[in-house]
Amino acid sequence: MAEIKDPENTIIMTLKDGEVVIQLLPDVAPKHVERMKQLARDKAYDGVAFHRVIDGFMAQTGDVENANMDSPNYNPRRAGTGGSKYPDLPAEFSKVPHARGSLGAARSQNPNSANSQFFINFGENSFLNGQYTVYGQVISGMEHVDKITRGEPPASPDRMITVRVAADVA
Repeated sequence: MAEIKDPENTIIMTLKDGEVVIQLLPDVAPKHVERMKQLARDKAYDGVAFHRVIDGFMAQTGDVENANMDSPNYNPRRAGTGGSKYPDLPAEFSKVPHARGSLGAARSQNPNSANSQFFINFGENSFLNGQYTVYGQVISGMEHVDKITRGEPPASPDRMITVRVAADVA
């Protein structure tokens, strides 16, 4: 596992194949970073499906309302349409590129509609630059992200088993 320099701004996501460590970027997108940490601390991301996974592009997850596979409310047909109990976030666009392993905020056509959903880029997706908020970077475990089952939606989706703020784990 990567050396964690800032445990308060580091996420440890457990997938079926292992742990993914994500360094959050509070100086770039403070509201998105705070939201991810809040949902991690609420344990809201635990059990949430990767509902849209496109080979060579990205893996999207984070619909805590409709995509929690451990919940009686799990609805694979609605996965990707919901958010969380918190209000939507304003865009925090920056010059940080959508590079391999970067974490981007998923949203509707409204730039200020990001809530709980996010995606991890499989490759360089420069066409997203300046249009979607980047607020984290995978620093270890990208090989586990690469193994997430593909599909829109996947027939048998993978899920985030747990998502924790590193400061809470140590």
